[in-house]
Amino acid sequence: MKLLMHTCCAPCSIYCIDSLKNEGINPVLYWFNPNIHPYIEYKTRRDTLIEYSKIVNLELVINEDYGLKTFCKEVIDDLDNRCVNYCYKVRLEQTAKYAKENGYDAFTSTLFVSPYQKHDELKKLCEEMAKKYDIEFLYRDFRVGFRDGQAKARELGLYMQKYCGCIFSEEDRYTRKIEKDKNKYKISQTISKKTISDDKL
Repeated sequence: MKLLMHTCCAPCSIYCIDSLKNEGINPVLYWFNPNIHPYIEYKTRRDTLIEYSKIVNLELVINEDYGLKTFCKEVIDDLDNRCVNYCYKVRLEQTAKYAKENGYDAFTSTLFVSPYQKHDELKKLCEEMAKKYDIEFLYRDFRVGFRDGQAKARELGLYMQKYCGCIFSEEDRYTRKIEKDKNKYKISQTISKKTISDDKL
């Protein structure tokens, strides 16, 4: 099977790759993640994946698209549903489309390894894209290997991101700290006026 696997980062790919190789499938990795910001985060995750692809000797296709402006335009009116309505959809659709146009038998995604993602919504979207582009969606619930993959990534010294990807998920990560700082650093502003006597002018 010629499989294209959308890949969000190197650590999340580890168990997915190992599991698929055990089935005799060597996936082609596909980087398309215009939802990851800021740029230094995007670049670090991309470059880490490039290095890991060399370690596991797998082909990696880079679809370079740092899309902060487009992302903001697409999600600003419905931030609470940005994952399903934009982040998942734009990546999975592009993966299915590329796979179909380039002779792949099927597609999948490393997003299915994370217990923090909306698994059922991801599966539903992939099924929709498979139907739309007339290509097979290879479904695997990789979540069972999430912890093992993360442990292996640490052993290899790979960059381990601290949040999902977008700037709003980065903010969510610090919600408690932000609220704590608001309470800690409440400032009462007072304006003091100096009276300057004429003889000092």
